[in-house]
Amino acid sequence: MGTPAPIETSQKIIILFDGVCNLCNGAVQFIIKRDRNEKFLFASLQSGFGKDQLKKSGLDPLSLQSILVIEGDSVFQRSDAALKIASRLDGIWSYFVVLILVPKMIRDGVYNFIARNRYSIFGKQDSCMIPTSELKTRFIDS
Repeated sequence: MGTPAPIETSQKIIILFDGVCNLCNGAVQFIIKRDRNEKFLFASLQSGFGKDQLKKSGLDPLSLQSILVIEGDSVFQRSDAALKIASRLDGIWSYFVVLILVPKMIRDGVYNFIARNRYSIFGKQDSCMIPTSELKTRFIDS
């Protein structure tokens, strides 16, 4: 059977998410359904790849409060990451990028409130999401 071929990441947008968070897992499923051209790859912040990317970006790997989007050499966090994702989704979702006009302090304030309370509001899983065999190619170090 052999080892699977490495996933090519250079032309993709990588989304790092909290793999045990129900809200985050729901967001990943939402994105996958609206990413017909498969522009995005996913990895949990808890994975080896996720931790390496956090360190590389100078972020604390123990702080799992933000979704991260990596596009080329750029790293986006919090509301900037969410808007970067929305801008690349198929359909009406790309229009949410107009929220960039809301001051970052306000956007990130709302984001941080939800992030701090996500487990109590949406719940938490015991382990990271395991992608189906059809989706396995969309996940790095899952």
